[in-house]
Amino acid sequence: MKAEGRTTPPYLRKRRDIGVGAKPISGAEVILNGTRKLLDDKWTYWQGPRFRSSLPIKWQVVQDPIDGGTCVQTDDPAAAGGLYGAADIVTKRTYRDFRLHIEFWIAKPGGNSGVYLQNRYEIQICDGDRTTHGLGAVINEQPAPYHAYHGLGKWNAYDIVFRAARFVGGKLVEKARTTIYLNGQKAHSDVPISQVWGGADSGVDGGNDGGRGITDTPQGLKLQCEGHDVRYRNAWIKELSLDKTGTDF
Repeated sequence: MKAEGRTTPPYLRKRRDIGVGAKPISGAEVILNGTRKLLDDKWTYWQGPRFRSSLPIKWQVVQDPIDGGTCVQTDDPAAAGGLYGAADIVTKRTYRDFRLHIEFWIAKPGGNSGVYLQNRYEIQICDGDRTTHGLGAVINEQPAPYHAYHGLGKWNAYDIVFRAARFVGGKLVEKARTTIYLNGQKAHSDVPISQVWGGADSGVDGGNDGGRGITDTPQGLKLQCEGHDVRYRNAWIKELSLDKTGTDF
C-alpha cells in the first residue's frame, strides 16, 4: 500500500484475520456456520453435573438479524432462569493449544452467555457488565474491555490464542495462558489463568480444589446457555503447538 509516495506504516494497516467477518485462516476448521448440519456434526451437550437437556441439541438455528443467512441461538428450555450447565454445548473434538475466532450477537440488556476455552476457562459474554465478571473478561481474572464492545443488536468477535496448562509428572507447572482481541482491539495480552471459576456446574475441573485442581486433559470448546437470546456464527479454530509460553499474535 502507498500513501503520498510512502509505504503506509504498519500501525495504520487493519488486520483482516481478526474482527467481525474474519475468514478462516489456513488450516483452520470451521466449527459453526449457522447451519443445523454443522451444529449436529461438530457439537454435543456437555453432560456435566447440572445437565438437564437431551439430544438432539435443542438450540435453534435462526435468521441472522443483521446480514441475512442463519446463526445459532442459545435457546434451550432446560436453561430457563439462568441455569448454566443445564444445556451448554461443547465441540465433539478436543483441543490443547489453539487459535479461535467466534462471533456473537446479544439481543437484550443483560444478555448472558460465555465462551469456555477447553471447557474450563470462561471468556465472558454479559451485556452491561464492565467488571472482571463482564463482557470480554477473562472471568474473575482480568476486567472487561467494554470500550471495544459494539453493543446490543450488533455482531461482535473474539479472536483468541490459547495455550493449555502444562504438567510434569501429573503436576501443574505452567498455568494456561491466553491473548484475546475483542472486535479487532487487543483486550488481554498473554494472561495466565489461575483456575476454573463457577464450581462443578461451570466446566471441567470446576469442582476440583475450588477450581484450582486442573487436570492434564484436552477438552472441547464450550458455549454457555443461560436462558438469554445470544447468537453465534462464523466460528473457526486451528490447532497449534505452542512450545514457548507466550500467546501474543
